[in-house]
Amino acid sequence: MMTRDLAFVKTWSVPQFKQNQGIEMIEVKRNESTGKLFFVYGFETGACSKKVESGEVTMPVISKVVSATTGEEFYMLHQQGEGGGATTIITL
Repeated sequence: MMTRDLAFVKTWSVPQFKQNQGIEMIEVKRNESTGKLFFVYGFETGACSKKVESGEVTMPVISKVVSATTGEEFYMLHQQGEGGGATTIITL
């Protein structure tokens, strides 16, 4: 996912995001068809940055982002400071 096209609206720590969403757990999963990672919170999903995919995340945060190209809003799990079938990768 290219971050150059994204506007970061708001960022939360993982505990803050979980509290705001009223959830206890976040799972990072891999789509076995595409190989891409995503996270699951409650009944919703969010995107993961390339640093999550490469295992470089040491200070995870979740941001609400907007694509400048499409206007789509979504949540993204990423490193703090970083502008189908599924396998669980991380449970937070």
